[in-house]
Amino acid sequence: MLLATTEQQIETFGLRPPAGAPGSAADYEHPQDVLEADDLTPAQKRAVLAAWLSDASAVQDEPQLRWLLGTPAPVTTAEIRAAIAELDQIDGQEAWK
Repeated sequence: MLLATTEQQIETFGLRPPAGAPGSAADYEHPQDVLEADDLTPAQKRAVLAAWLSDASAVQDEPQLRWLLGTPAPVTTAEIRAAIAELDQIDGQEAWK
């Protein structure tokens, strides 16, 4: 299983977050970890999840998997989409408070 993103793409598209920045991919092993991160705003959580779902994080020959730079293992697109849906639901509830 190979990460589809090359070092050249990482540099060209600015996919590497600044060291120590909130939402650094290396801080999360699973999309649920992003949802539970107290140090991220909803917008930052959405950005991390969107980056994870991006084709730039696709695993070669495994279209249902994404492997975000700095994370230990790939996750399924279904898991990422479920986390985004949960974030949407949380955001909707917060908007009505």
